[in-house]
This record gives sequence, C-alpha cells and structure tokens, in this order.
Amino acid sequence: MAAKSLYESFSKSLIDEVRRWGAMKPTGVSLRYMMEFGSKPTPKNLLISAQFLHKELAIRIARRAIELESLPYGLSEKPAVLKVRDWYLDSFRDLRSFSEIKDTNHELKFTQMIKMIKVRHNNVVPTMALGVQQLKKSLDPKIGYGDLDEIQQFLDRFYMSRIGIRMLIGQHVALHDPNPLPDCVGYIHTKMSPVDVARTASEDARAICLREYGSAPDVNIYGDPNFTFPYVPTHLHLMVFELLKNSLRAVQERFMDSDKVTPPVRIIVADGIDDVTIKVSDEGGGIPNLRTANMATMAGYGYGLPISRLYARYFGGDLQIISMEGYGTDAYLHLSRLGDSQEPLP
Repeated sequence: MAAKSLYESFSKSLIDEVRRWGAMKPTGVSLRYMMEFGSKPTPKNLLISAQFLHKELAIRIARRAIELESLPYGLSEKPAVLKVRDWYLDSFRDLRSFSEIKDTNHELKFTQMIKMIKVRHNNVVPTMALGVQQLKKSLDPKIGYGDLDEIQQFLDRFYMSRIGIRMLIGQHVALHDPNPLPDCVGYIHTKMSPVDVARTASEDARAICLREYGSAPDVNIYGDPNFTFPYVPTHLHLMVFELLKNSLRAVQERFMDSDKVTPPVRIIVADGIDDVTIKVSDEGGGIPNLRTANMATMAGYGYGLPISRLYARYFGGDLQIISMEGYGTDAYLHLSRLGDSQEPLP
C-alpha cells in the first residue's frame, strides 16, 4: 500500500504546529550537568526534568520531522523514510497533546509516555538505511557517492539528534530506578573503567566472530584496570564493539587459510589529562580506498562505524581511522575526560 501524503495522514493544524516548534532553538546539556543534576533525583528535580523535556523533545523532534520532508534526490518519498517521518510526527503529537506537568503523578505518566516514544523509535537507524538503499536502486548508476554528500550530511545530523533524544529520555527514565547500581547516575557511570568495558565488548565481538567463522582472533587489552572516569558505558560499549567486530572479521578473513599464526587484535587504553584514548589495532590487511569506504558506509551499506563516530562526538570526543593497506588498521577513539562540552545540536 502506498504511503499517504503528509496532509492525508496528519491534520493541517498539526503540521503548522510542527513548523512553529521546529523554528525554536534547542537547548544543549553537558555530561557534567546531567551527572550533577541527576545525582539528587528528588521528586522536585524529576518534575523540573520532565518540564524541560516536555518542551525540549518537542522542539528536537519537530526539527527532524521538518527535515525529513525536504531531502534531496527524492529520498523523502521513499516508503521507509515516510515510515520514519510518521513515527516522528506521532511522537510530536503525543508530546503536544500531553498537558502541562504540575505534580509527581503527572510526571510519572509523562515518563511512561516518553518511554513509549523511545520504543517507537527503536528501529529508526535500520529503517533509514533501508530508505537510502531504496533511493540507490532508483538513482542513475552514473551518479557517484561524491554526489551524495548532502545525504551523508543529513544522516550525520539526523543520527546525532537521535542520540541526543534517546540520551535525554533514557537518562530521565533511569533516574526513576529505586535501586540504582553503585556509582551510577541514570545512564552515567561516575567511575566507569574503560578497560572493563573494552573487555566486555571484546567478549561480545569474539562471540559473534566465533559464531560466524568457527574461530576468532585473540584480543589483548593493555591499560590500567583501576583507572575510571565518568561516561556512559552503553555508548562506549557500542563504539568499541563496532571497532572490534570490524577488526576481528578483517583478521579472521585474512588468516583463515594461512599457515601463519593469527595475530591478536590489540586494545590500548591511555588516560591523558583531558582525553581518554582507546586504540584498536589489527593486522587485517587495511581498508582499501578508506575515503570511499567511509562514504559508502554512510550511504547505507552499513552504519556501525559512522554511528560510532557520532556517539564519540556527542560528548566532545572523536573517532579516527588510519589504514595501512596491505597491513592493518588502527582506530583511535578519543573521549573527553572532563564532560564539559555541550551536546552538538544539529
């Protein structure tokens, strides 16, 4: 069944309201602020947080819904993208139809509602990737990926905004946990060990490699296991897991039929004054045409590495990949130790 046009699916008054809210300026918050504010999850603070989110989420979701309407090359008309647009408009309508939050009972109902919004948006990334695939099938094959820069920039903005929306909702919901884990403030672990997170991520990535190939290279981790700093463990796990998955696959495929001993993948955790750097180093043969590979990845072939880079940048870090074709790849994940940088708001 063909997807309905915007005005068939949604009332004109709702669309006008989306445009009005989408013109408002979003407000960024820092990791440090989230940590300090969330350290005392009193009913009063949870009420303040809900009142902030009631407005802030509507602004952020409206901005993305507007952008989904005006994408280049006809991407906005692809069935998968129309589905994502409808999720965003449904969520905006839910937020705007929720009345002003005045007491704890109302705040708890609001928290349940934004939890449902988060669930509704669970499959946004693969669905957008499907939309880009649908676009590529309809495009002139003579158009190279260099011509899809606009779409890459849109996906960067769109996914970065999604990370922020999910972080704000997840943090607020997690602050309601009556039995939080020690040293945890919502999603944030105030004493996170990057070595511990790297160890868990390596076990998970090796399990996938074992399932796929029947064996997996070793992963050696170097760094002080007692070093900790405040960060979001789920974000770090996702980033290290994606890097390891690629490294393990490259090494496994390169040495699968070789008589040589399969070299391990190495993870080095370095704690600097301002930054924590995690290096993932492999001898998997490198990435041919790294620049083209990055572009193709962003344009719908797979989204693990580009999304990992956005997760790093969300709290002021970055991800750099240096490839030596014929030898291997080094990935440098830089994380801000101070947590002072504001969310980058697209």
